[in-house]
Amino acid sequence: MKSRMLFAEALGSALLVFFAVGTATLSFGFKLTGMSTSGGVVATALAFGLVLLALVYAVGPISGCHANPAVTIGFLVARRISLIDAIGYWIAQIVGAAGLYGVFHLSSSYHKSTGPGADGFVKSSMIGVIAAGAFIAEVVLTFLFVFVILVVTRRASNAAVAGLVIGFALALVHLIGIPINGTSVNPALSIGPALFVGGTALSQH
Repeated sequence: MKSRMLFAEALGSALLVFFAVGTATLSFGFKLTGMSTSGGVVATALAFGLVLLALVYAVGPISGCHANPAVTIGFLVARRISLIDAIGYWIAQIVGAAGLYGVFHLSSSYHKSTGPGADGFVKSSMIGVIAAGAFIAEVVLTFLFVFVILVVTRRASNAAVAGLVIGFALALVHLIGIPINGTSVNPALSIGPALFVGGTALSQH
């Protein structure tokens, strides 16, 4: 049963990266939204929210669909998951989040400096926010997202609407977070792109 749960976590993380980070890369790395920065922000925020919404209902019954080490930490602190299970989830999440680079790297129009969803501050931020500002934003955004998940998954009676609430919460934090520092709220989605892109993305990670 645990191997099935770990596979579900890895699959959920992989699909979240492929569709959501993929949309971010197409919007900003390939400039598919043209000169419309706001268009890229909205498209990326919706992609994150919609894919997580779908995954909550698809793999949630198997693993809970954390697909995010920060969410797993929240469940661990709330004593709703054991440390052993949490460690297994973290490994599965990071492994699952490593598959997007190969697809885009094969394109001649790919901008490596943008990376597959790399986050950052100062010159890597749309508004030039410094490291302290990026850190504060991540704390607030991650707190809101994890708090919402812990609250809506507290009761079984909320199961029917939990996916909608969680998906909308993720879209919301991306709408404000992308211009600030690209938005992480998910260590697995930050580690992978930073390792592949290297340079500033890795040093600021």
